[in-house]
Amino acid sequence: MKRIFIFIALIGLSASLSAQDVLSCRSVSLRFFSSAPLEDIEAKTTQGVSAINTATRAIYFKVPITSFRFKKKLMQEHFNENYLESDKYPYAEFKGNILGDADLTKDGTYTVETEGVLQIHGVSKTYRVPGTITVAGGKTTVDAKFNVRVADHKIKIPSLVVKNIAEVVEVTMTAEYQPAVKK
Repeated sequence: MKRIFIFIALIGLSASLSAQDVLSCRSVSLRFFSSAPLEDIEAKTTQGVSAINTATRAIYFKVPITSFRFKKKLMQEHFNENYLESDKYPYAEFKGNILGDADLTKDGTYTVETEGVLQIHGVSKTYRVPGTITVAGGKTTVDAKFNVRVADHKIKIPSLVVKNIAEVVEVTMTAEYQPAVKK
């Protein structure tokens, strides 16, 4: 619960907002996929956290880099030690705003874009990400898919394995939100 309040504070929520203005998710599902000439690489996690302020339309995500799981243990070690340097850069974070006319308080399916800053490997870059928000019966679900160019975040791929790892990685995320409980 402490993690939720920390990341809610980071998206600029004020104490005067009601708990109904804040939606939170403590199990964001993230997947990345790299398709390269010699090998496809996939990793998944469900340990991301997120919050949406429905009044300001601010959105925040944070995921521990070490939480991604690969089919091959050696890939996971290389990912954490050599490429993402998760000891120095333990989290990926996104802070942004939901754009468009979606009414996050009413049932419906909305095609939106989110614009914000993604920080990976200590490097921040602005992204505009298309997505879908579905509001149904008090539950809000966000789905998005976007590409990340590894060089944009100064992730170096050794020439020895350049045919094993794509220059652009596809990221897919799904989050199911509930109203945050104010204590």
